[in-house]
Amino acid sequence: MIISELQYFPPVDFVSALFEESYIYLDIYEPYRKMSFRNRCMIAGAQGIISLSVPLQEGRNQRLQMKDVLISNAENWQGRHLKSLCSAYSRSPFFEYYVDELSQIYQKPVEKLTDWNLVCLNWIKEKLAWKIQWHLTEGPVPFQDENFEDQRNRLLPKNYKEFDSLRYRQVFEERTGFFPNLSILDLLFNAGPGTPEELTKSGRDR
Repeated sequence: MIISELQYFPPVDFVSALFEESYIYLDIYEPYRKMSFRNRCMIAGAQGIISLSVPLQEGRNQRLQMKDVLISNAENWQGRHLKSLCSAYSRSPFFEYYVDELSQIYQKPVEKLTDWNLVCLNWIKEKLAWKIQWHLTEGPVPFQDENFEDQRNRLLPKNYKEFDSLRYRQVFEERTGFFPNLSILDLLFNAGPGTPEELTKSGRDR
């Protein structure tokens, strides 16, 4: 069984590595870890990589379990994130195909980070016709538990560029070069309904 953390619109490699898996556990009892994809995702803008970060109550330096981490809604972070996505991908081939549904997602009131990440992950699952089933952990699971293939903290903002990533055409690639392992949204905006085929091919090439 595979166990991983619950991420915000996770990197391409996260989805690619799990795309043909049938079942995964998502750890919501782990201690929150700052500088991770639990509350951030990376997209590509005209000037380079943009980090979209969900603000948290008590900031990043909290010691809560992931299931208890609360989002700070004092600022309109959802509107800001959506505006960044529109600015970055309005010229992508499949922007119009997804933007209305994404706009609805970013209008959903949300208090907990786990709830927000599940909304995002379930939307991705639907768009990709992803057959995987996930189960939320019901208690703490020690790292490197012999009962699990532990994928937690494999991909982090400090190392995500080091992983092999499938290549596809990005909006600003001619200006900025190709950026590997951005949010799955980047691939979806650029490959559209062809994204599942790209992910399957990438999995076979591992």
